[in-house]
Amino acid sequence: MNTKTFALASLLMAMPAFGHHSFAMFELTKDVTYEGTVVEYRWENPHTHIIVKVDPGAADPSTIGTWDVEGGATNIMGRQGWTRATFKAGDHVKIVAHPMKDGTKGASLFYAVLPDGKRLYHDIARPKAEGGAGSNP
Repeated sequence: MNTKTFALASLLMAMPAFGHHSFAMFELTKDVTYEGTVVEYRWENPHTHIIVKVDPGAADPSTIGTWDVEGGATNIMGRQGWTRATFKAGDHVKIVAHPMKDGTKGASLFYAVLPDGKRLYHDIARPKAEGGAGSNP
């Protein structure tokens, strides 16, 4: 393979990585609880999304409004027990997530608490004590 062909092939294979963002836009050291109603649940790649409406009267007034909480890819979320049917519009949910640094109504999912009390994590965010990344099987 000549140098030009190799360079072109390398560039084309790397292009999908350029389209993905880092987590630098999220305040990863801050956990915020958003408790409200699922407006929309999008089970799609490259990221799942839970759109949550937090009504006035919330314990934390700064969380009032409609939030777009971003999760991982469907295969990553699926390994933690998430499915296309985990939520439907109208479900009550409690989500703990890392807010956007710029104050935009978006966040990166840490975990969700389902109505039955079960926690579903966003893959590597799962604590080591509960079998997450870095834990011993």
